[in-house]
Amino acid sequence: MNSCAFVNFISLLACEIAKDKSQDELAISAAFFTQLGDTLSTLAALNDK
Repeated sequence: MNSCAFVNFISLLACEIAKDKSQDELAISAAFFTQLGDTLSTLAALNDK
């Protein structure tokens, strides 16, 4: 998958996740996925050593 297709996929996925969600649910989901991404980045950095 090329980078543009990947970006489009992520945007489509975000739109699907956001359907019928309240602002609070969206905020919690955003925080969850941000923390998940940050933790995965940390693990990847630690595994490089």
